[in-house]
Amino acid sequence: DVQLQASGGGLVQAGGSLRLSCAASGFTSDDYNIAWFRQAPGKEREGVSCTDISDGTTYYQDAVKGRFTASSDKAKATVYLEMPSLKPEDSGIYYCAAVRGTLYSHLFDLSLYDYWGQGTQVTVSS
Repeated sequence: DVQLQASGGGLVQAGGSLRLSCAASGFTSDDYNIAWFRQAPGKEREGVSCTDISDGTTYYQDAVKGRFTASSDKAKATVYLEMPSLKPEDSGIYYCAAVRGTLYSHLFDLSLYDYWGQGTQVTVSS
């Protein structure tokens, strides 16, 4: 069975940084993607980044492009999300999700992802 374990959330002041990790297990090949989504209270879950594990290519949602950086360790089947210069509007529960194969479009379509981690809380105080 595929499992995802998200970690690294916490409480920081505005301008602070956090590093999230999503460790995957159960995949038998490198042909899958791991994405980060976040959900603030009362809002819909939105995509943050999507990483193709096979080559490390990452796409970002416009709201975080140029500020957050995702990296991957194929051997550890882990994707990291570096989040510097955090803002209060970055607060929410961050989930990692995975899907087999290559995504060419709709990278942040929730319905495409078959596996979800448990989420990790990120709170940025002003």
